[in-house]
Amino acid sequence: MHMVYAFADFTLDTRRCELRRAGEPRHLEPQVYAVLCHLVEHRDRVVGTAELLDHVWGHRFVAPGTLNSRIRALRQALDDDGRAQSVIRTVRGRGFRFVADVQAMDAASRPAQPSGPHPDGTAAPEGTAADAPRVRQQIRFCVAPDGVRLAYATSGTGPALVKPANWLTHLEHDWDSPVWRHWLEALSGSHTLVRYDERGNGLSDRDVDDLSFDAWVSDLETVVDAAGLDRFPLLGMSQGCAVAVAYAARYPARVTGLVLYGGFAVGRLQRARSPEERAEAEMVIRLMPHGWARDNPAFRQFFASVFLPEGTPEQMRWFSDLQRVTTSPDNAVRLRTTAGNIDVRDDARRVRAPTLVLHATGDAAVPFDEGRRLAALIPGARFVPLEGRNHILLASEPAWQRFVEETTGFLDSCAHETAPPPA
Repeated sequence: MHMVYAFADFTLDTRRCELRRAGEPRHLEPQVYAVLCHLVEHRDRVVGTAELLDHVWGHRFVAPGTLNSRIRALRQALDDDGRAQSVIRTVRGRGFRFVADVQAMDAASRPAQPSGPHPDGTAAPEGTAADAPRVRQQIRFCVAPDGVRLAYATSGTGPALVKPANWLTHLEHDWDSPVWRHWLEALSGSHTLVRYDERGNGLSDRDVDDLSFDAWVSDLETVVDAAGLDRFPLLGMSQGCAVAVAYAARYPARVTGLVLYGGFAVGRLQRARSPEERAEAEMVIRLMPHGWARDNPAFRQFFASVFLPEGTPEQMRWFSDLQRVTTSPDNAVRLRTTAGNIDVRDDARRVRAPTLVLHATGDAAVPFDEGRRLAALIPGARFVPLEGRNHILLASEPAWQRFVEETTGFLDSCAHETAPPPA
């Protein structure tokens, strides 16, 4: 159950993964947030150091002093004087205890607050409350030329923004995710967001013969046609960037702009420079049938830690669970293999739409250099480095706020080229 905890003039909302003081958001790094939640939830006792380390970092090794640095950051965010310790008390030799008076309520019963900015920096839609229920979406189905049924969804209002499918999504479950929810809320805030589940996963048909890259590009065409769109910007993420690039090169009259985050022009299998690099990429694919459908903590931890190295345990667990429920082990292997063999370098050189490329500097899933190479291939593309390590940006990190600002400004500049979608 998601809870809201009120103490002093702070509010901790575990449903929205946010801390506010007097209504204003306070930024917390993901691990600092995880420490706070655990201390508040177990405020009736002293929480041992070993317990905190295990809860926040799991089986990962952390350097001595790491926990103390997170406690210091938390105290700073809470304006908790290190001497007075009126919020978090250090119990020498044992651990820490949350000592501030706390009022707790079910997040679902929390009254709505006046409309205002979200913690990611985007404004709440006019006439709604910042803590209102999630944006309503409508799910529909369309059929690709080869007979595969594709599920697509629309949410929000305003000019269309189309997001090509990326690695393993689920149109329904993503809205409940501490990993994806803030993306959907922000992108639906001033646009009609159109997104779809890739063939082979989510609500789209899973028993399919063709999982090729050309089928992925064709599926994007099928969805935008079904949605009745003429001209629109594309927002690609990860492998979805390559789909967006290929589509923009092949249908230049329809694409008014490209936003590409965490993407690449050449897949991991294709860009391997040595037999060792290729063997490493193939090893991950070979492990999938053995670890995908089983409750294998080691395999799940590995995959989640690549995409979310600074994620909280809750976020990493959710990401791992989504991967298991959204597709089969065989499809996961086929999808990963297709992504690994992508090569859109020629398509990238033919793109004529205005393009914004963003990439996290410490991205372990897709190296930062791949983002730079992609930007260099597209004529006139603007490149924005984002300080961070997560492949999927989390709402609590500064890189997410920068992403929202850059993307919003870029899409605004493309707005005059984009007609609103039909009602």
